[in-house]
Amino acid sequence: MANIVIIGAGLGGVIAAYEIKDQLRDGDKITVVNKGRIYHFVPSNPWVAVKWRTRDAIEVDLTSVFKRRGIELEDGGAKRVHPENNQVELEDGRMLDYDYLVIATGPDLAFDEIEGFGPHGNTQSVCHVDHAIQAAEAFEEFCKDPGPIVIGAAQGASCYGPAYEFLMIVETELRKRKIRDKVPMTFVTSEPYIGHLGLDGVGDTKGLLESAMRNRHIKWMTSSKLLKAEEGKLTIEEINDDGSSKGIKEVASKFTMMLPAFRGVPCVFGIDKLTNPRGFIIVDKNQRNPTYQNIFAIGVCVAIAPQAPTPVPCGVPKTGFMIESMVTATAHNIGHLLNGRPANEEGTWNAVCLADFGDSGVAFVAQPQIPPRNRNWSSSGKWVHMAKIGFEKYFLNKIKSGESEPFYEKMVMDMLGITKLKD
Repeated sequence: MANIVIIGAGLGGVIAAYEIKDQLRDGDKITVVNKGRIYHFVPSNPWVAVKWRTRDAIEVDLTSVFKRRGIELEDGGAKRVHPENNQVELEDGRMLDYDYLVIATGPDLAFDEIEGFGPHGNTQSVCHVDHAIQAAEAFEEFCKDPGPIVIGAAQGASCYGPAYEFLMIVETELRKRKIRDKVPMTFVTSEPYIGHLGLDGVGDTKGLLESAMRNRHIKWMTSSKLLKAEEGKLTIEEINDDGSSKGIKEVASKFTMMLPAFRGVPCVFGIDKLTNPRGFIIVDKNQRNPTYQNIFAIGVCVAIAPQAPTPVPCGVPKTGFMIESMVTATAHNIGHLLNGRPANEEGTWNAVCLADFGDSGVAFVAQPQIPPRNRNWSSSGKWVHMAKIGFEKYFLNKIKSGESEPFYEKMVMDMLGITKLKD
């Protein structure tokens, strides 16, 4: 009998539990360790932050679905991984033994790296549903006495799509409330150009996003570092291509939402040969740690080097389709190992994204995610907004059902008419 433990019940962790379960032999056991029993659909957080969605609409209680699938749930959280002993220390002090460990924790949000930054300081966030709910209340207060808005992503961020989405969703909501004319909007980003996305662009994302922002009278600042966030203003340094300072500006803002840099979570941070200096899990092409061969990692917690240097640090995003490919490779590799075969499956690491703009949107496909690519496509239109709504419903239903069918692949093939994404 083998014990498989998964840390994290986000997008990667939940679908990993479903897919790995299908690979197990009679008598094998699978346990998911998470802080809490609730899954919430992170891509909907920008909608929550303008009250287009409620918490209940995007959450699933995993207790019953896991029980139905024969998956154990430890909802107290993990305190520390002890790879030399093949154990996970739980927050309550108990030790959980494993034969194979899958780390799917997502990131720790590094708000503390910038003075006054984050939901406990002077800016808002849409990284977690709790943050999005707080942002919604702050936005309601803002709308009573509107003024300038800043939205964007701080230095070291590795997730840019939600910043662009929230920018456009807020702009759409302001027009609905007929107060757009009272709100100067600025997008501030560490990216070297609009539409870089941590991927050196995909198709014409630069042109599409710049055009969308011009049409909506939104200004932007690129290659920018947030130095300090104070009530009513941000201190921002712009950086030249050669790394020298272009100058420091104070930018007025009555409502600010900027995405933070990510780092590894405390239960793994600083474990020699398991993580890099930033705390992300080191894996090979089979999602397997080279030193601790019975540890796999999937999703945002995985260490991926940037495609190329940028004037201000930009991390590499891990999109849903890419995460799903990591999950499938990991599930099959664990299945192979349990049955005495080599763990030789590889994730495709392609990127597929639907970025909602409130009443339109941008979609892109990058195969592979990191250039050079075999497929490099982007498009825009109202259909993207409708597709994102459909995707939310589709994905949440899959989580509730406990099905192990690859979610993203089928959804993308159905919605975009793409016949094959694995090449």
